[in-house]
Amino acid sequence: MPLKADLDAIDWKILQELQNDGRMTNVELSRRVGISAPPCLRRVKRLEDTGIIRGYRALLNAPALGMDVVAFCLVGLHHHAEAELKAFADRTRLWPIVRQAWMVSGDSDFMLHCVASDLTTFQTFVIEDLASAPNVDTVRTALTIRQVKNEGLVAIATSD
Repeated sequence: MPLKADLDAIDWKILQELQNDGRMTNVELSRRVGISAPPCLRRVKRLEDTGIIRGYRALLNAPALGMDVVAFCLVGLHHHAEAELKAFADRTRLWPIVRQAWMVSGDSDFMLHCVASDLTTFQTFVIEDLASAPNVDTVRTALTIRQVKNEGLVAIATSD
């Protein structure tokens, strides 16, 4: 698959470093990628302006905040017209318990990543909100046991 962006090795290093630590200073980033600070800052700005870097956020420790339940919900809809798919996608944005949502292919139409304070809160969401939402046909849930990998969202090959 061809790349959709014109990136050189330095750009890839910048992306890798920022994906690992988005809070580092431009001076530190420039040192790590082997260029001076001003061109490094210009490159980061270009990566932001072109939408390759979409933003920066803090990664929170959910259990430390009392959010002990992580689950995935596979949702099947009755009707699959574009309007119905869009309506359900819009609804997912209104549910705080849903942290990420994907439209998927296969036996389900959507996969929801949910985080809740406890099992009762999650169960209440599934029964009262999700399963009773308009056009929802099936809901299958999977409670997580333990996270075994947590990497940046994009794998970046290194030449090291």
